Amino acid sequence: MSKASAQIPVIDISSSNPHAATQLLDAAANNGFVFVENNDAAGMPPAKIANMFNLSKEFFQGPVENKQECPTQNNRGWVSMQQETLDPGNQKRGDFKEYNTPNSHPTITLTPTRAFNLGEFTNNKPNQPLPTPFSQEASTLADFTNSCHALCNKLLQLFAQALDLPSDWFSSRHDQTKGPSGSIMRLLYYPSVPDTLAPDEDDIRAGAHSDYGTLTLLFQLPGQPGLEILTPSKTWESVPTNPQTDASKPLPILVNIGDLLAYWTNGLLKSTVHRVIFPKEGRRGGEDRHSMAYFCHPLDEAELVAVPSKRVEEYKGGVEGVNKGGKTLTAKDHLLERLAATYGTKA
Repeated sequence: MSKASAQIPVIDISSSNPHAATQLLDAAANNGFVFVENNDAAGMPPAKIANMFNLSKEFFQGPVENKQECPTQNNRGWVSMQQETLDPGNQKRGDFKEYNTPNSHPTITLTPTRAFNLGEFTNNKPNQPLPTPFSQEASTLADFTNSCHALCNKLLQLFAQALDLPSDWFSSRHDQTKGPSGSIMRLLYYPSVPDTLAPDEDDIRAGAHSDYGTLTLLFQLPGQPGLEILTPSKTWESVPTNPQTDASKPLPILVNIGDLLAYWTNGLLKSTVHRVIFPKEGRRGGEDRHSMAYFCHPLDEAELVAVPSKRVEEYKGGVEGVNKGGKTLTAKDHLLERLAATYGTKA
């Protein structure tokens, strides 16, 4: 029996929609996820997205030696299979994210590669080593991450408008010219596996988790199921692969609220728990899944204090963990704590 499909609205954020700000706020307050129409206002031409997917596929299909050149450091670089445990309280082992099945050999081998994290660029130059083919496409990578950050700032300005805040309340705290942040562009590959080697039902592709930052932009390819969100009733619902009825339109961009917007709004905006599974429909071992996620973070020293909004003040929810031991957490404090839990290290 297939799971229910999550009802996630598709919102036009262009100036032609005068209700964009309130629609975004309502969606974020109800379930923490929203689709944004990929129109001119989003600034993400389909060709630009397709080019990034092609680069990502080229990297993951390349030799493992290329990936081993740039192991993870400071949340940047290559993340190996089962190196991460996104749901450490419930998972027996790390997340399954990349298998490699050489055509020339009948034995199945596990290639420890599943993701590559790109940090911020300075003057369009990377602040980390880049493997082939990324090293030849640094300007393309920088342009894409800059476009992602610009879209996030547009969304943050709309949230500020809906909360009756100064238009730059959020965006000024994400101004990368003022200092470093934890923003990351993550390229992901979840390959299929032979049915005989499919993980048992306790294993999933990416464990249940909320995102660590402010906003996440998720770029998907058509017809690739597996992403699920946890509803307020504690049931899992599948995220539609394409919620639009007009096939001529580009795929919308999936946006979800991260922990920091929940902290800033005292829980009014929901940092919803989600996961990626091996879909039960079709092959037991699943199908190949490629995706790209931009995790937008504020400046490292941004403090996680409630915004001066009447609507937030009136909200009776509340989020634990903003203050610890009488100290107001910063964005960097929170990120280090979450990364320590994910990778099994000390913050």
